[in-house]
Amino acid sequence: MDMRARPYRSVLYIPASKERALDKARKLPVDAIIFDLEDAVSPDEKVRARETLAVALAEGGYGHRMKIVRINGLDTQWGLDDAAAVAKMACDAVLLPKVDGPDQLDALADITGDLDLWAMMETPRGMLNAAAIAAHPKLRGFVMGTNDLARELNSRADAGRTAMMPALGLCLLAAKAEGIVIIDGVYNAFKDDAGLRAEADQGRDMGFDGKSLIHPAQIEVANAAFAPSEEELALARRHIAAFNAAQADGLGIAVVDGRIVENLHVATAQDVLAKAQAIERIAAE
Repeated sequence: MDMRARPYRSVLYIPASKERALDKARKLPVDAIIFDLEDAVSPDEKVRARETLAVALAEGGYGHRMKIVRINGLDTQWGLDDAAAVAKMACDAVLLPKVDGPDQLDALADITGDLDLWAMMETPRGMLNAAAIAAHPKLRGFVMGTNDLARELNSRADAGRTAMMPALGLCLLAAKAEGIVIIDGVYNAFKDDAGLRAEADQGRDMGFDGKSLIHPAQIEVANAAFAPSEEELALARRHIAAFNAAQADGLGIAVVDGRIVENLHVATAQDVLAKAQAIERIAAE
């Protein structure tokens, strides 16, 4: 499936050291999985987790789910071995934490070869270099690391994520300019559905492709937030039908509910329908 056509509504972190979690993930209704060798794995389990993950991925069974492996930083004692191991794993992409600039992606690509790269955006320097990072020829996606970024900013959290807005906006602009995927950060209170729903809706309205998740209980909310609603689908069909009718009458624009409909609105409507169709396809698997 094409990178941009693939849904990324829900992107779940799974500890690579937990065999039960790796097995359970094969049946979860997520669009992508981040198999984590970094924060979710204690130092004394790093090597074993790498081996456990390689076996699980070789066994397969993850279906349509995008398989992304987050390694430890290349400047850690595990990073280089992680990168070499992931290059041989049955995964779709490798995710590098704390990317400050494109040179780190160059170093990773030297090890992982043709494997697609993703970048964790979670440092102030990374925010300032977002455009250059997004333009790397092997990069296919950003994942916002809002917890690490908040710590480095020494910022305080509020429901509107006020302190995060400059960073989120910089990364969104960079990702959209280069046509790569961008995934919003995690919501830590995994039992707070209302809070998650509000933050997921905010991310969707901003333009994120999906949300990273820390618990399977968050999947349903994220999938709903980042999927087209029935109202959006109905409006998309009306836009297309009205514009086609207007063109048949020799007109360049149409009017729906008192609003102008032009080419750009039709293109947006077609994107909405295409996303819904992609979601239907994976739901049928």
